[in-house]
Amino acid sequence: MNMTDYMNKQLDGVQSSSILAFSTFAQQIPKIVNFTLGEPDFNTPNHIKDAAIRSIKENHSHYAPSNGTQELRQNAADFLKQKYSLKYQSDEIIVTAGATEALYTAILSVLNPGDKVIIPTPTFPLYIADVILAGGQPILVDTSATGFKLTSDVLKQTLEKEGAQVKLIILNYPSNPTGVMYTQEELDQLANILRNKPIFALCDEIYSELSYGANYASLAKSLREQTILVTGVSKSHAMTGWRIGLLCAPQKLSSELSKIHQFTITSTATVTQDAATEALGNGKDDAIPMKNKYQKRRDYILKCLDALGFHSAKPSGAFYIFTKIAPDLEQDDVKFAYDLAENGLVAAVPGSYFGPGGAHYLRLSYATSLDESKRGMKLLQEFVAKKRAQPKN
Repeated sequence: MNMTDYMNKQLDGVQSSSILAFSTFAQQIPKIVNFTLGEPDFNTPNHIKDAAIRSIKENHSHYAPSNGTQELRQNAADFLKQKYSLKYQSDEIIVTAGATEALYTAILSVLNPGDKVIIPTPTFPLYIADVILAGGQPILVDTSATGFKLTSDVLKQTLEKEGAQVKLIILNYPSNPTGVMYTQEELDQLANILRNKPIFALCDEIYSELSYGANYASLAKSLREQTILVTGVSKSHAMTGWRIGLLCAPQKLSSELSKIHQFTITSTATVTQDAATEALGNGKDDAIPMKNKYQKRRDYILKCLDALGFHSAKPSGAFYIFTKIAPDLEQDDVKFAYDLAENGLVAAVPGSYFGPGGAHYLRLSYATSLDESKRGMKLLQEFVAKKRAQPKN
């Protein structure tokens, strides 16, 4: 008897992460330059680590309140108000085990079996998997023809086509994998279409502190009553391993969201909450020096890619470049990426792993040092030169 035949059938629609598989493959290659990693290469600031040490010494080793300590939720509310003019009360914020749990909690709380979810692509595959696990139906909308943004016209057309079963739209800005950001005007236009419809908007803003010159924009400003906002300290404070996310929504929604959270993880670790309290209270600008270094890396890599004939949408935020493979080279992005890793010693994630609109692209993360970025671009130049020197069939 094969017991896997009796497991949750939703698992049949979820594949193991191709991104993780490729990254694992690439890391086995000696001296490879790795542009696959989606986490800061910086260490957590010392004042945050000191706060965690104090927490341990003071024996903060017991359960925290399920939705998070009052101090952390208040600091989060103050941070969002001061930095982004977003007004959430502390009881409208839930502290989660990273943004990942916040997304899972929101999706599971909102969807009923068969509900449709609009997901602009290319996108981070986690959203698609979570929707499937919740019994929902992902509606993937290719945005490659509109600058990797969901426009109000496309949203209107999609809603007309998909009908009343649409329950949720998921937006991520700045975007993984493209680094694209929306303007407030663009989000306002989307809000005007969604307003007063029984459709939730789940907005992943985990990269909000990493924007390069663009003004902060959020759907929560124009559609607060229907918006569930996800953020955290992973990218802003180089705290990926601390696993602290923030799930923000109007009080009536947050009280419902907390049910899934409570019965999934009970509460996040008290010590890491104390560290995040310090990060949001006394580290409001911790991201600035990291952001300045990211921008230098971005500009250098973009210049090199442009010189090689790779076309990239200039990212306004996050730490990713989504670049189109030069037209005279192999256009199967999976084949190209594996060839580049094995024979060029450069690891970049195939764009097709991010859904419709990603074919022929590569995602490069510049969350790696400038010296490594320079070495990687030199290796890429050598790889491309060899390919172009080969006789055409």
